[in-house]
Amino acid sequence: MNRRSFAFAAVALACATAAPGLALAQAYPNKPITVIVPFAPGGGSDNVARMITTKLTERTGKTFVIENRGGGGTNIGNEAAAKAKPDGYTILLGQFTLPVNPFLYPNLRYDAGKDFAPVVHIANAPTVLIVPATSTVKDVPGLIAMAKAKPGQLNFGSGGSGTSVHLAAELFKQQTKTFMLHIPYKGSAPAMTDLIGSRVDLMFDTATSALGHIKGGRVRAIGVASTKRLNDLPDVPTFAEQGLKDFDVPAWYGFVAPVGTPTEAVQWLNTEVNAVLKDPSVIAKLDDIGALPVGGTPAQMGSFIQAQSARWGKVIKDASIKLE
Repeated sequence: MNRRSFAFAAVALACATAAPGLALAQAYPNKPITVIVPFAPGGGSDNVARMITTKLTERTGKTFVIENRGGGGTNIGNEAAAKAKPDGYTILLGQFTLPVNPFLYPNLRYDAGKDFAPVVHIANAPTVLIVPATSTVKDVPGLIAMAKAKPGQLNFGSGGSGTSVHLAAELFKQQTKTFMLHIPYKGSAPAMTDLIGSRVDLMFDTATSALGHIKGGRVRAIGVASTKRLNDLPDVPTFAEQGLKDFDVPAWYGFVAPVGTPTEAVQWLNTEVNAVLKDPSVIAKLDDIGALPVGGTPAQMGSFIQAQSARWGKVIKDASIKLE
């Protein structure tokens, strides 16, 4: 397979334009819908999935069941969803790793570009660049200057090789032409602990994960990788404001379904999730964790994933990153 050839946009367009069939539209859904979350319970992705499905149940009266299938860099959950019956009753909470893993893992047992149809883009959680509270670095230009003055002497932590925050740092290195050492941890919590203790010089993290530490004064945010400042961090400028263009690096969440899922099911899910994303309580809850609702059509979701594949595939290739 050509791992860089993603069919999301084409599939999405077909889903968005086809007329719903009356029979399924009247019957669907008539049993619980399983949402596979490719992470253990309690993390950011799991929280978003439960938040959205709880509101979907309140709105529609239909039952949604969260099935956590963590491990394997999300490949276990992704594979289970790819091989599920395409009847509209199993969907996947897709996120950053879905279009990225084909570039990292040489022997996937599913085809991320062909086995899924996009349903809806739920939310983006911008990435923030953080340093220890005791660091002398106050802004992004200051960090770039220090990194260039001390090539190879600064290090950055991450929750593991190939994660969104690791690749955000690799993109930063490539765009700024700097060299810093990567220290991968087994999860973001130990990486954050060493950052707080100044054993790590800097770290990219999702706003969802970092907000509590930033507000608690344990770390300092010096840049937001988003098109605009975060409501919860109004004094932290974006990377663009600090001279680094095209550095919008979100963690993201969305629903995808096994390819072949009936168009009527995709349409129903898309319509209902878009309605939920307009609920003021959902908007507020997403804002509380540093995430922004997105919504839109299946075609827009497909185009977004396709763009993510192209962008991060290049970063991974240029950084020569491979995982087993």
